Amino acid sequence: MNIRFTKAHGAKNDFLLTWEKDAPEGDRAAMARAICDRHTGVGADGWMLVDPGRDAESDGGIQLYNSDGSTAEISGNGTRCAAALLIHHGLAADTLRIRTGAGVKSLRVLERSGLGFRFEMDMGKPEIAAERFSLPLSTGPRDVTLVWVGNPQCAVPVADFDLDWRAMGAEIERHPHFPNRTNVSFIKARDEHAIEVRFWERGAGETMSSGTGSTGAAAAAAARGMVKSPIRVLTPAGPIDIRLVDSAAYLTGPAALIAEGELYL
Repeated sequence: MNIRFTKAHGAKNDFLLTWEKDAPEGDRAAMARAICDRHTGVGADGWMLVDPGRDAESDGGIQLYNSDGSTAEISGNGTRCAAALLIHHGLAADTLRIRTGAGVKSLRVLERSGLGFRFEMDMGKPEIAAERFSLPLSTGPRDVTLVWVGNPQCAVPVADFDLDWRAMGAEIERHPHFPNRTNVSFIKARDEHAIEVRFWERGAGETMSSGTGSTGAAAAAAARGMVKSPIRVLTPAGPIDIRLVDSAAYLTGPAALIAEGELYL
């Protein structure tokens, strides 16, 4: 059994994309774990099945599996990668709509150079579930903000990144307060229009960047009065820009197609 794929990354958040029609039947959670393993597989933060022209409302649809085999509603970085794949194969124009588990998302190309793209993506309206919530942890209660951006986000303000944020992220991800687990971002204000962020993603662990995580972090920081729109999110992979308006958050970030291949499963 073989799995054909295209590898892509959005700000170093990497994905393996397979056309839905080419994906083998069977235990796809196990397939996701196999293909995403960075030692015995190809290696990625997630495996995405792409279905072009799914219906009249969209130019394509995606189903995302995290590297641990769990499913996710949406990835902002991954959706841009799928958009790049559809455009590259002539299946969509520079303005397109992709159906995700969090609804149809609109994107438009701002720049293109070969197989590298820069998109603006309508992320929808972030919903602040709790602006200030005291989350009990093994190290004591932590003041966090809970946000929904098509998937769950827990934003944790920090003074610096000297704390063991990876261990804290892993604890928060599986905290009993989040029965379906949560994504976690650690945010530090740099100035009135910039935050620095570290990401611990549900089902993938530490990632270099996150589109939904950046959106949730920006919305949380704005709700707390730490920054105001437009907001530059400084990730370990480089900047992602968020523009908050009344009806939606607009994310600007890169996507690039970098390889094609076949996994011998």
